[in-house]
Amino acid sequence: MKNLTEGNITDAVIKAIEGTQDARAKEVMTSLIRHLHSFVKEVQLTQDEWETAIDYLYNTGQISGPTRNEFVLTSDTLGISSLVDIINSNPDGGTEASVLGPFYIEGSKMVEVGADLIGDSEGEPTVVSGTVRTLGGEPIADAMIDLWQTAANGLYENQDPEQPENNLRCRMLTNEDGYYQFSTIKPVSYKVPTDGPVGVMLNLQGRHAWRPSHLHFKVSADGHRNVITEVFDEADEYIEEDAVFGVRKSLAIPYTKISEPSEAERFGVPSPFYRVEFDFELEAL
Repeated sequence: MKNLTEGNITDAVIKAIEGTQDARAKEVMTSLIRHLHSFVKEVQLTQDEWETAIDYLYNTGQISGPTRNEFVLTSDTLGISSLVDIINSNPDGGTEASVLGPFYIEGSKMVEVGADLIGDSEGEPTVVSGTVRTLGGEPIADAMIDLWQTAANGLYENQDPEQPENNLRCRMLTNEDGYYQFSTIKPVSYKVPTDGPVGVMLNLQGRHAWRPSHLHFKVSADGHRNVITEVFDEADEYIEEDAVFGVRKSLAIPYTKISEPSEAERFGVPSPFYRVEFDFELEAL
């Protein structure tokens, strides 16, 4: 380890991890070390810049917690989350993945097909439905639909102490035909949190923090690969410039406004309302 130089320190660090027993961990860490060292050399990182980076990581840890993960938000706004999704997408088809985001909570309330999630929430009534199928088109009964979205103020329930617990969140099992349905409010475009390190970074980069309106879904079924994704309103003004790069062409669909009172009565919602229909295709394990 003596006589380390800019030219040999990378090899010295890689040699130090030769004892890593897990082959994949060794492969990933070796590549990470090489790329990080190459980055530092390429930009000739200064001591002040290195300290700024360390402060960013420290502050990200300080602001993160059970209801907000600033590390996830960092990954999202740098496009890493979406790149991982794209790399791991099934080339043979199936519903495309999109970012989990920093506000997912496990164990949301269970509801029945046709449930009303609106409650006292302000916003435009919206009926969402679809079918969960295999890649071959067969319906999947008892698939778990896990949904979460923001309220009309652009905040998720775990961001906003004024919202009741589990507001605009639920889990639901599809029926024997693989069908799911619920009533909610039309999602709105919103800004990702900018009161932490990510906000500082976006401001430095001269970027906006807006996300197009969307519904988050996590869909799972026995014997099938889970999918985490989002369903976007194709007419949203930010559909082409999502701050976290989550939009996919297949996930941007019409949110159709319906004014017929008879249709509203059929779904038990006020008129007019929006209709969203989206089917999920899951890959078999």
